[in-house]
Amino acid sequence: MEPVKNIIFDLGGIFLNIDYQLTSKAFKRLGVHQFDEMFTQQYSNDLFELLETGRLSPQDFYNAFRKEAGLELTDDQIRDAWNALLLDFPAERIQWLESIRNKYNIYLFSNTNQIHYDQFMADFTRAYPGKDFNGYFIHAYYSQTLGLRKPYMASFQQILKEQGLDPAETLFIDDTFKNIQGAQQVGLRTIHLEAPKTVLDLDL
Repeated sequence: MEPVKNIIFDLGGIFLNIDYQLTSKAFKRLGVHQFDEMFTQQYSNDLFELLETGRLSPQDFYNAFRKEAGLELTDDQIRDAWNALLLDFPAERIQWLESIRNKYNIYLFSNTNQIHYDQFMADFTRAYPGKDFNGYFIHAYYSQTLGLRKPYMASFQQILKEQGLDPAETLFIDDTFKNIQGAQQVGLRTIHLEAPKTVLDLDL
């Protein structure tokens, strides 16, 4: 077996703590009682998939969400509830990230969207003044700018092609099993990192 030279990391649940239930509860408090049928860690309907692949702007998302929910919610109400799942970047994981990039070529690939991106980048800057999160990686891929999302094979194939990576020498780490399955379909080596384990428990 070829030695691992490259690592592609997920973001949420890996470096950024997230809690999907906080967003679910926030929307339910606003009267969106069907939210769990629209979006979970394992599933997202077309509205969220369009947002996560950059085919729907934040403003168009707010408008479409109001229509689907059947409620006169403000943009800020939707934004704040949608961002409620975003928590913190634990310092020990950022320190670990600083050390691991000296051993491997490291990349990031996150299913996210511009609304979340703006929020967690602002949160990171506040927590770590003067540091650039994207700067830890050779390239940080976000689904809304890549135009593709996990677990689809095409998303992994695009990154491998752009970076000239051999999947046999490349490890993909994610906390969502369906994304692991997608990565395996293109020949990537994988680690399904499930809570309560964190990157600190990895033997790399």
